[in-house]
Amino acid sequence: MENPIQNYWKLKLETIKEALEENNFEVFIAEDPEDAKRIATEEILPKVNPKTVSWGGSLSFVESGLYDAVKSDEKYEVLDTYDKSLSPEENYERRRQSLLVDLFITGTNAITEDGMLVNLDMIGNRVAGITFGPKNVIIIAGRNKIVGDLDDAIGRIKDYAAPVNTMRLEKKTPCVKTGYCHDCKSPDRICNHWAITEKSFPKGRIRVILVNAEMGF
Repeated sequence: MENPIQNYWKLKLETIKEALEENNFEVFIAEDPEDAKRIATEEILPKVNPKTVSWGGSLSFVESGLYDAVKSDEKYEVLDTYDKSLSPEENYERRRQSLLVDLFITGTNAITEDGMLVNLDMIGNRVAGITFGPKNVIIIAGRNKIVGDLDDAIGRIKDYAAPVNTMRLEKKTPCVKTGYCHDCKSPDRICNHWAITEKSFPKGRIRVILVNAEMGF
């Protein structure tokens, strides 16, 4: 058999898709990051037809090319929370306003095999957008985000995703030096707000694009 790893994950993602759909998510499977962008721009966006779009922090969103595609499309009113020209106060306010858009795009820290999204935030704007506010949500998730259960999700986030992100962001936390969670009290701590999304409500509000590739942390 050619590409046994890709074939394995194709089967795995189909199982995860079924679990998510049972939990009222609308789910798509992409062959690669470019296909994820195609699904979003050609299948989801025309259906949702948003006027306003924003996003939460997500390397997967950027890696897919969807960030550049949406930001450069003049038919959308974009609230770009990645704009580095903003002052901290302006960026905070823009994140607040992003919770009222028609479409919110982001990633997820983990997806359990029984179809739950598990996320941990520093500020909370990303988990807030997933949970409530934006009319529609797109989640882009690489196959590396798949975990067995809730305990595995928490472990993945605390002892992998969070330390790697603190390193990326050059935070001053103990995990930058050790690579694992210390449940620290650092002012730079990024582990503050948990969200476990067991089901999408209303049904289909959250659309998940599962990507047969490793993306983000």
